[in-house]
This record gives sequence, structure tokens and C-alpha cells, in this order.
Amino acid sequence: MDPLVVLALVAVIVVVFLGAASVRIVPQARRYNIERFGRYRRTLQPGLNLVVPVADRINTKLDVREQVYSSDPRPVITEDNLVVNIDTVLYYQITDPRAAAYEVADYLQAIDQLTVTTLRNVIGSMDLEETLTSREEINSRLRAVLDDATGKWGIRVNRVEIKAIDPPHTIKEAMEKQMRAERDKRAAILHAEGERQAKILTAEGTKQKDILEAQGAQQAMILRADGEAKAVELVFQAVHRNNADAKILAYKYLETLPHLANSDNNTFWVIPGELTEAIRTVTRAFGDQSAAQPEKTAAAGADHPPDAHGTPELDAGWTASFDAAAAADEAGKQAAAAVSDAKAEAEAAKSPQAPRRGQTSGDA
Repeated sequence: MDPLVVLALVAVIVVVFLGAASVRIVPQARRYNIERFGRYRRTLQPGLNLVVPVADRINTKLDVREQVYSSDPRPVITEDNLVVNIDTVLYYQITDPRAAAYEVADYLQAIDQLTVTTLRNVIGSMDLEETLTSREEINSRLRAVLDDATGKWGIRVNRVEIKAIDPPHTIKEAMEKQMRAERDKRAAILHAEGERQAKILTAEGTKQKDILEAQGAQQAMILRADGEAKAVELVFQAVHRNNADAKILAYKYLETLPHLANSDNNTFWVIPGELTEAIRTVTRAFGDQSAAQPEKTAAAGADHPPDAHGTPELDAGWTASFDAAAAADEAGKQAAAAVSDAKAEAEAAKSPQAPRRGQTSGDA
């Protein structure tokens, strides 16, 4: 083969190789650090970039998207000398590729160790209960320390989160017992509060019921009293309108006496003390018994002579023969006889031809 052709082919191959070596395509969200003869030259941006073959080379390829880094559980001692294991999650982003490549050897390890030391400083000033309830404060303090330290490394810490806080097993059991006791306490309080409210509502209902019943009874008594008052008023108006005298009143009084025996209590009767006076009133009203009265009195005086005070005495046999029931029967018979006599006298008074009671044939 002709040597010129060989040289031409070699020259073409060299040119193609150098052309391919001088072209660099950088993907989106990537940054390439270029060194020329071992010294940082520049950072390639996404797209097509030209470099000097052989003299320039790519040192580091960095991803500028936001990254997530989860650390392993690390033991941390609290203020009350309890060891807890804490897991953290770190969200960071590379803002300066040159600083991230040349200011720190391994930025992930540096961030991890800085997170652990900061956690120990923060948790060491808190007890266990405060540690479990102060996650937001711990996150903010961690972010402030990491953002200040990683700024010169070309890294921005966007967010730091505590993923888990694991206390010792014995502490977990004690916390579970405490929470169980707290729940039982709240349940007992709620139950007692419910019973109190139920009793209060029951008492209020009973009070309202008693008040309403009392008001109803009061209204019923008022209405009943008003009805009775109106009835009595009507009776008195009728009596006064008809100009009733003592004869009618005494007659009505004696007419109601037989109804006393209609009671269920048939072993005891109440005989009013005005019975004798009512009989006398009816007798005087409907018949003149003035002529017969002295004869009866004289006969009674003959049978039972008066004592020193002028009162007729009853013999012992008469007194012993009457008990309460016999006295009631006798009084009822006298009342019925008086009523019959009064009716007969009233009928006789209506007929002028009939002789009046108490008049003799000689009087006629």
C-alpha cells in the first residue's frame, strides 16, 4: 500500500479521535468539573460543550437536583441519662459544584457526622419527655447548624426531619403503663362526668315534673273551689230570692239525716248536736204543740221526779239499756217521725177544711 495513503488514513483517524474527544454533552441537572493539566478549569453546563483533548479532563460529575439522605440510627444520651436511638432524614441540594468537589472530600459523610454531633448537643440539653414532644424545635436547630456549616461546601440544606426516636425497652414499657393509666383516668373522669350530668338532668326533670304537678293541682283546687263557691253562691241567691224561712231550712236539715246511714262505715254514726233544736223548729213551724207539751212534761215529771235542781232524772234501767247504736237508731226514728209529722202538718195546713193537729173537738 502506498505510504501516503496510510498516512492519510492515520491522519483522518487522529482527527476523528481528537474531534470526538473535544466534544462533551452534559445532561440536564448535571454539572461536570473540568480540570486542565490537573487544575480546575471550569464547570460544564447542560448541553454541548467543547474541551481541549488530552489537556482537559472531567474530574467530578455532580447532580444538582435535591437529594435525600437517610442516616442510620445513632445513640444519643438525654439530659436524664437515657440512651435513645434517633434516625434522621436530610434533604439537601448542591448549589456550587466546584465547592462541593474541592472544599470537602466527602460531603455526605461530613453532613452525617455534623448531624450526629448536633443531635447530641441538642438532645443532651433535653430530658426524654421533652425530646419526644419537641421535634419541631430539634429540626429547626439542626437545620440552622447544618445550613451554616454546609454553605461553604456549596450545599444548601432544605429540610431536616427526625424519622424515629426509639427509647429503651424498659422505658417503652413504663411509658405504655403511664399512658394506660392516663387513659383509664380520663375514662373514669368522663364516666363520672356523664353520671353527674345524668343525675343533674334527672333532678331537673323531677323538679320540673313536681312543679308542673303542683301547678296542676293548684289550678284544679282553684277551679274546684271556684265551682263550689259559685254553687254555694247560687244556692244562697236562690234561698234569698225565694225568701226561705226557718221552717224550710229545718225541714231540709232533717231530710238529710237519713242519708248518714248510707255510709260504708255501718258501725258508727255521727248525730249532729242540733238535732233536737231542728225537731223543735219543725214542730213549732208546722204544728202548735203548746197544749200537748205541758201534759207530756207533767207525765214525764210524774214518772221521773226532778232532782234538787229541777232536772228530771232518768232511771238506771233506761240508761243501761241504750248504747251508742241504740241512741243513733232512736234519734233516726225521732227524726223520721218528725219529718212525717211535718209533712202531715204541711198537708193539713194546705186544706182549710181539715182540723189542725193539736185542736180537740171541743175547740172546734
